[in-house]
Amino acid sequence: MLEALLDSWDRNNTILVNLLYAIPDGMLDARVLAESQSIAEIYRHVHFTRLWLVSENAAEFGTNLPGDEAKTVEQDRGRMAERLNHSAKAVRDAVKSRVEAGQAMSAHYDHPLLMIQHLIWHEGYHHGQIKLALKAAGHALDDEMVAGPITWDVWMDKLETRGRP
Repeated sequence: MLEALLDSWDRNNTILVNLLYAIPDGMLDARVLAESQSIAEIYRHVHFTRLWLVSENAAEFGTNLPGDEAKTVEQDRGRMAERLNHSAKAVRDAVKSRVEAGQAMSAHYDHPLLMIQHLIWHEGYHHGQIKLALKAAGHALDDEMVAGPITWDVWMDKLETRGRP
């Protein structure tokens, strides 16, 4: 069961990175409303939230929380994806280790698996915000041709059809 949940976490991160690369050029500053976070700010928030939760709940897997990085809005998709992959691995490793050791999280959650479930829910919410910001800016992603293959198909495809081990 643990491997299936960790796979769902990996898929969740893949979807966020896929969406990042599907955002049209010049749209990382798009917002739903003027006072809303920009798409780039949402990605920064997702990365920081992951690292913050790991640092509070399994400090041995936490890296230093971003200082200036937490304030700076990144515009380079490669660096953004690198950060997402880094923080996704920290979450994965922390949860896997705590489950295998039968050890509770240090600060939150009744069970380590709840942290991944919380983050998937949190990031799904922000996924919707990103798509809505694009729509509000007149650059909606086509659900069938663009968004479906990079999101729903990732969730629904069996591992062997995606060439994963």
